Amino acid sequence: MSEQRLVKKYPNRRLYDTEESRYITLTDVQKLVRDGVDIKVVDTQSGDDITRGILIQIITEQEASGNPMFTTEVLTRFIRFYDESLQDAFSSFLDQTLKLYGEQQQQMQSQLDQLMPGEALQTWAELTERNIELWREMQDSFFRAAAIPSEPSSRRRSK
Repeated sequence: MSEQRLVKKYPNRRLYDTEESRYITLTDVQKLVRDGVDIKVVDTQSGDDITRGILIQIITEQEASGNPMFTTEVLTRFIRFYDESLQDAFSSFLDQTLKLYGEQQQQMQSQLDQLMPGEALQTWAELTERNIELWREMQDSFFRAAAIPSEPSSRRRSK
């Protein structure tokens, strides 16, 4: 694992990339994260690690941009898991699911790189469908175990 890239947040709300010695925007931070750079954002006044807050701010702006990843129902469920005994279990479940999804994407990319262009698109579509179905099955399984009713499959697919 590579060393974390330090970004400092100043009282004027500006972010400073210490590696490149320049001020950056939230969009720049988002690009770093997408490029696989491990970042740490520190408030210069308090010395506190505020990375989570910055990442949540990026997600909030992405969600408000008109092409959200999370439905209202999913966000409602997230909120309901806070302050409940299942919060740790849900957090762990979500973390493991995202790790598995990332590993599958890496494997898929590796396999696609070895395929001919005509076959790659079909393989990509099939694996994407499989990943979506696995996610639904894992989600439904979790909600059943937590005794929380899940959305009917037909309603979920129509969104």
